[in-house]
Amino acid sequence: MPTSRVRLATAAGHELLAALGALRAEVGLPEPTGTAGFSAEALAQAEGAARDRLRPVPGRRARRRDRTDLPLVTIDPVGSRDLDQAVHVEPRAHGWRVHYAIADLPAFVRPGSALDEETRARGLTAYGPDGRVPLHPRVLSEGAASLLPGEDRPAVLWSIDLDVDGGLTEALVEPVLVRSRARLSYDEAQAALDAGTADDLLLALRRVGMLRQEQERARGGVSLDVPEQEVVVGDDGAWHLRFRAPLPVEGWNAQISLLTGTAAADLMLDAGVGVLRTLPPADGRDVARLRRTAAALGVPWPARAPYGEALRAVDAAQPAHLAFLHAATSLFRGAAYAAFGGDDGAAAPTGDDARHAAIAAPYAHVTAPLRRLVDRYGTEACLAACAGARPPDWVRAALPGLPALMTAAGRRASAYDRGVLDLVEAAVLAPQVGRTFRGVVVDVDDDGRRGQAVLPAPAVRAPVVADGDGDALDLGATLDLVLAEADLRARRVRLTAAGTPAQAGRLRSPGS
Repeated sequence: MPTSRVRLATAAGHELLAALGALRAEVGLPEPTGTAGFSAEALAQAEGAARDRLRPVPGRRARRRDRTDLPLVTIDPVGSRDLDQAVHVEPRAHGWRVHYAIADLPAFVRPGSALDEETRARGLTAYGPDGRVPLHPRVLSEGAASLLPGEDRPAVLWSIDLDVDGGLTEALVEPVLVRSRARLSYDEAQAALDAGTADDLLLALRRVGMLRQEQERARGGVSLDVPEQEVVVGDDGAWHLRFRAPLPVEGWNAQISLLTGTAAADLMLDAGVGVLRTLPPADGRDVARLRRTAAALGVPWPARAPYGEALRAVDAAQPAHLAFLHAATSLFRGAAYAAFGGDDGAAAPTGDDARHAAIAAPYAHVTAPLRRLVDRYGTEACLAACAGARPPDWVRAALPGLPALMTAAGRRASAYDRGVLDLVEAAVLAPQVGRTFRGVVVDVDDDGRRGQAVLPAPAVRAPVVADGDGDALDLGATLDLVLAEADLRARRVRLTAAGTPAQAGRLRSPGS
């Protein structure tokens, strides 16, 4: 998708930074600068933990092994320093072995400490164009706990065996010491694969990633690859918006994380203690509505095929397909956490209540503990299961309250993410009020008069209303859209449909 690079005048830049600060105050986030809102006591505890990173974890029975021999690498967005995962993949006699090292946060955060309480209050790292609000102090998240290259780090190591088709055969996890060999960006990894210069590790990652994607398809899972709207700040300080489609290597790398999450869920369910990430099956009415939308937009969907097949065949560069992808997000609602085996005696979920519908299997969050609170507890439950022991008391005590903590953190992060995009959209478009843009209608209300439209350049998704004298909006139509309003303080952009749709008469509403 196109990228629009827009310089903001100094005054506009100051106003935007002030508005970002107001947004953080509104949703309950501290400022990303300086100490990032951590108390002096929590910072002192983090600094002490960074100096004594190999101290034993309370209640953990397994001993830490030295696995600095493994040639692990990290693969992340450009410039990332909060590195949760390092990977190595190699062929075996009858399949594959995946080694996946995850930052070991319980080695740094003592239960009941001020640092523990402050991370529990945050729940998630929040990302903004003027800096991140970290879950942990930077001395840990970008330093002593991060799997930076050339540095010995405490980690938990997943060793996962797959058969020749990529099916999971065995998994175990243990505390270790590791040393990453290199920090790769997604762009660097993809460029090496495309140029034929990739090493054996990247070639193996690609093969296993593709096999796992086939496994996902076979079990009925689906990854929804809607182009992401991003705020990017260039080296020269210019802010811009872009729609970014994931690179293939991102999908293959994500499959390693999903594989680990499914292995973790199986371990916790077998042990009867842990916390799952769940998603209910798509509502039949939503699926039927999406099928009608596909027919109206001309998106292929064979009569007996599941919705995943239709989604895998779409091309987001086509306006009708982009509208279909946005409509499909209605199928993925109701994600939650299910904790069990804690001090409240909650039983393990079963059936659909234990599954993540998009993954089509039980699944757990365990691979991003630097940025997500719940992973610390899920990982410890898995370590205990592999050691044949009960999880530590501090894990069982925390489990009952984790779903509520993570739900609150997720809502706060979502409100912040959407607010940031609204602000930057308004700032980018404010000097252009009255201008006509070409855009695609990707959502329509039941009355056909209001909806959402995507502008490819600048990369904006904003509300659109039908002109008072014009036709109703048509889902998937390419239209001339007049920028009627761009209000930075109100975080609001409004477009008005102008003229006759270039592709009209398809559909007035997904529910029609």
